[in-house]
Amino acid sequence: MSQFVAIILICLNSVPSEACDESTAADVLSNRVNSELSCVMGWQDVVARSALANEIGRTAYVKTLCRRAGPEPVRPSASH
Repeated sequence: MSQFVAIILICLNSVPSEACDESTAADVLSNRVNSELSCVMGWQDVVARSALANEIGRTAYVKTLCRRAGPEPVRPSASH
């Protein structure tokens, strides 16, 4: 059960870090993780799938946020 969601923001260098959020990011990705520590680790493979991956370090940067996840959807059980 994932307890947290890592929110991965890719912001353009023209956006100050303190202003980088879901509304100002050029791309927003998310990944369910098991702990707050995991929010800041392992995001590289998620970012690699972004259309802006090649711009990281040149025209864009990454900022991560960590939020407690809501309950996962309950899958309906098969009735007999």
